[in-house]
Amino acid sequence: MSENLRVTKAFGLVGAATFLSRILGYLRDMVLAWFFGAGPISDAFFVAFRIPNLLRKLFAEGSLSVAFIPVFTEHLIHRGKKDAFKMAESAMRLLAVVLAVAVIFGILLSPWIVRIIAPGFAETSVQSALTVTLTRIMFPYLFFIGLTALCMAILNVLGHFAAPAFAPVFLNLAMIGSVLWISPHLDEPVIGLAVGVVAGGMLQLALQLPFLMKKGIRFRRNTNLFHPGLKKIGVLLLPTVFGAAAYQINILVGTLLASLLPEGSVSCLYYADRLVQFPLGIFAIAVSTAVLPSISMQAAANDLDGVRDTFIFAMKLVSFIAVPAMVGLIVLKEPIIALLFKRGAFDSESTRMTADAVFCYSIGLWAFSAERIVVSASYALRDTRTPVKTAVISIFANMILGILLMKPLGHGGLALSTSLAAMLNVCLLTRCLRIRLGESGWKNLASSAFKIIACSAIMGGAVRAFSLLSALGEEKTLYGLFLGLMGSILTGLFFYGGSAFLLRSREIGIVLDLIGKGKRKR
Repeated sequence: MSENLRVTKAFGLVGAATFLSRILGYLRDMVLAWFFGAGPISDAFFVAFRIPNLLRKLFAEGSLSVAFIPVFTEHLIHRGKKDAFKMAESAMRLLAVVLAVAVIFGILLSPWIVRIIAPGFAETSVQSALTVTLTRIMFPYLFFIGLTALCMAILNVLGHFAAPAFAPVFLNLAMIGSVLWISPHLDEPVIGLAVGVVAGGMLQLALQLPFLMKKGIRFRRNTNLFHPGLKKIGVLLLPTVFGAAAYQINILVGTLLASLLPEGSVSCLYYADRLVQFPLGIFAIAVSTAVLPSISMQAAANDLDGVRDTFIFAMKLVSFIAVPAMVGLIVLKEPIIALLFKRGAFDSESTRMTADAVFCYSIGLWAFSAERIVVSASYALRDTRTPVKTAVISIFANMILGILLMKPLGHGGLALSTSLAAMLNVCLLTRCLRIRLGESGWKNLASSAFKIIACSAIMGGAVRAFSLLSALGEEKTLYGLFLGLMGSILTGLFFYGGSAFLLRSREIGIVLDLIGKGKRKR
């Protein structure tokens, strides 16, 4: 089986599971927006949740996965399954100890952490105290989700993608359940939501363990705490913290600066980021998850031509979805926000503010998507320096642009600075990767990109025309909004698919084949 076929099949599975998770995620956010709105209480929760969640993405799902998978793959190929499994078991034990210590320190240092992450909250003692309390409750989430991320990486290398892909569903269900059944019975309802986050982390870890044991991983087996292979992972780990998580660091910088803006700015940035995360999670993260084991195997076998072909294939596939999704979000941002969030405490002003942030984030959606693929390819080739250098440049650019743009554009300027920083990072990384892998195949990628942009422009014009004809921008009932959006989306799919077919885009055949296989399985 070719690696492109492996990537496509894995992408289809991960993408489908992520789609379900994102739908539940939006249902979760609808419940949060209805119950808490966009104000000081929701700001406190989102800042508190972002702290352990950011550490998860920096050290667990982000850098740990990118550092662990190439080394684990190399041990499987060159040293056999027995030694690779011993390394995995050793990594689980050592990580559990490190995470337990991190959680203890995190709980003790929460007041200082909140003061650094959200300096603007210091002016309101009640909001600052609530944020500290929520942070302390949710810090154990880092322990469970960190171990979950390592389990996911092991299973992905062993060819199992289902359990890791479906794990986030349990977090969403736990958070929804906590708001509906725990929060109403508490004097401070948002504390119930924090308890739901920790419960969701426990459920995600519990889902992975039976599949790991089925694959042959044994946690009670007598294994040394320090396996020799862990040294290689440690060498890769620190650089990947910056290289693989530039986007998350830039989002954190936006949260920090947004705390200095009017109330509700942090929440609106969160809701806008959630909208952008929908296509980003389903397609970009799904493709990067699927492609990293394949590229790692090719790199371990010193097959640079295979790495280049798989990388270009993944870039074309993710661009085929990300670019039209970017256009669609820009054109339909306000009705989408109104349908999902505009109810209860989430009013017209919250809708307008969130729409401004969505527009600015959406401009960079193609870069956020490409960033995941380029970073995965760089680390699979054991290039730790280049992603760190470009990430540092990107982070500093985001800080400078954020400070410059937040005054004239408010929280929208912070979202725009994040998008521009991601574009810079992708351009620098791609240039370096092209030098490493050679010139062959890049013209094919450029040709594909031109077709995608042309088809997306046609689609955007058609969707805009339909939305104007159907008066989608006017005040409508939820049912009217839903029908109008479905009509706009179907119009976009028709024009984009038709344009891609006429321009003979190969990617549309891959997507249609995935859809056809999904139907046949049902």
